[in-house]
Amino acid sequence: MDPSNPTYSAVSQMLAIASEPSQMLPAREQMAFTLGFHIILVPFGVAFTFLMLVANFRGLRRNDRQAMLLAQRWSKVAAVLFAVGAVTGTVLSFELGILWPGLMGKYGSAFGFPFAIEGLFFFLEAIFMAVYIYGWNRLSPWAHFWTGVPVTLASVGGAGAVIAANGWMNQPGGIVVHGGRVVDVSPVKVFFNGAFWLEFLHMLLAAYIVAGFTVAGVYAAGMLKGRRDRYHRLGFLIPLTVASITMPLQFIVGDTIARQVFDEEPAKFAAIEILPKTGDHVPETLGGVLIDGKARYGIQLPDIASVLAGFTPSTRIKGIDAIPSAVRPADAVVSVVHLAFDVMVGTASALLLLAVWFGLLWWRRRDMPTNRWFLRACAVAGLVSIVSLESGWVTTEVGRQPWTVVGLLLTRDAVTTTGNLWPFFGAAVAIYLAVGVTAVLVLRSMRRRWAKGDDADDVPYGPEPTPPNQPVARS
Repeated sequence: MDPSNPTYSAVSQMLAIASEPSQMLPAREQMAFTLGFHIILVPFGVAFTFLMLVANFRGLRRNDRQAMLLAQRWSKVAAVLFAVGAVTGTVLSFELGILWPGLMGKYGSAFGFPFAIEGLFFFLEAIFMAVYIYGWNRLSPWAHFWTGVPVTLASVGGAGAVIAANGWMNQPGGIVVHGGRVVDVSPVKVFFNGAFWLEFLHMLLAAYIVAGFTVAGVYAAGMLKGRRDRYHRLGFLIPLTVASITMPLQFIVGDTIARQVFDEEPAKFAAIEILPKTGDHVPETLGGVLIDGKARYGIQLPDIASVLAGFTPSTRIKGIDAIPSAVRPADAVVSVVHLAFDVMVGTASALLLLAVWFGLLWWRRRDMPTNRWFLRACAVAGLVSIVSLESGWVTTEVGRQPWTVVGLLLTRDAVTTTGNLWPFFGAAVAIYLAVGVTAVLVLRSMRRRWAKGDDADDVPYGPEPTPPNQPVARS
């Protein structure tokens, strides 16, 4: 049968699905759910603590009581989200060994190195987070501020370590394989792999965008309800300014990454562009799905994909047909990657327009925008940024399929082949939902107390600070 025949393609994909290990589906579903949940918390660990320090710095430099109140309250929220992230991240670490023994057994000596570094950053972050929260009114103001700086730096380092592991899966390097076994590892080359720097910068900027728009959205919603006091204005302006400055940078980095994917990961790029056949003058397809090897229902913009990839309409782009049939992604996988990429770009474009709107309003009035439509847009911007984050993650991870480590390890060879993973999946969902619901209830309880002004205590728990000039009791 002719390999280019759609029937041949459909039969091949059905045979490939039938040959997958029985645990493939639950393993994929669990990893997708737990990673999709955990990645929402990452921006708040990486960037929310930075917003907290900005408010703290402003409060100290300008003797701004409202900014200090914001910093104090945000530190308590950061502590709650850090605890949730610790639980969900721990579950993920167990999943790597339980669900994907083929990955850890064969490449653990390389893949595990970035996670060892991440563990060190995690403990450093936890220690200084505790010091910062407990240090309110127990340390001198500037000494207390500086204890928060390692929290932000450690969170960035930890995120970088995880991105290093993910980048290595996309562009593996730093290892020597002999006889199917890893016989030599260069930790530096594993960590700083070909995909690391751009992926890391992309995720770091995404963290500031998500945290900034989400926090600003909370205060925008309050302002829509008539809370226009200085406390809400500051709570709105600080994160919105950070997110708005970050958005144009993210577009530059994202455009650069797209060209790197074109050069280094042609299969993923073909899926992003939903391109069945290799060619030049490739159109940019908006929407659409791949059915029987053909792109359908999309809107095509002539030559744009080729121009974006190589700055000229004659740029030749490898299509799905250039991928060996044994490792060619199914039509459904290609469609998911393409649509996720479209959603990511579409939502990011909307956020960029919002950032430009904010900049123009501020430039014209030199004051905080009070337009209700602008505030409504900001109120939903946090949700839009989370959708953009999730769709970007789907593009990166699903776009690598059917590989777990590109060119070295297929996903079907990495997954466990023993036991029944569905109960384990159900338990993970139950744990994550319980932790998530508890976190929401705790945060709502804190918000209600703050609305009543019932947070005179300077720390969420612990002994009261010793009053000045009062001797300390010693045992």
